[in-house]
Amino acid sequence: MRLAAEGTLLRIFLGELDKHGSQPLYEVIVQKARELGLAGATVFRGVEGFGAASRVIHTAKILRLSEDLPLLVEIVDSEEKVRDFLPVLDRLFDEVGCGGLVTTEKVNVVKYSGGTRRTT
Repeated sequence: MRLAAEGTLLRIFLGELDKHGSQPLYEVIVQKARELGLAGATVFRGVEGFGAASRVIHTAKILRLSEDLPLLVEIVDSEEKVRDFLPVLDRLFDEVGCGGLVTTEKVNVVKYSGGTRRTT
């Protein structure tokens, strides 16, 4: 994505244990986003949360350490590229058979550049 005044933020909420075959679903989502040329993706791990199907709160508190913490995948790109990625997400969630939440919102892109990596 080139530097632009407006972009779209795609947020994908899912669980840490959601799998696509033997691979974590969040990894598959990030790989698909990269394959399709989206600007970038970041995965965040939540310390506490629950979803529509949860009967318990998943937490990282030491006395109730959950192995299924909430995850958030964020992707920012043009509205068109995000819109084109949504059917890919639909297929992945259908194949996995798990729940999730996907949201989009308009964002102002202040800076986006693909700088060089330091190898120190």
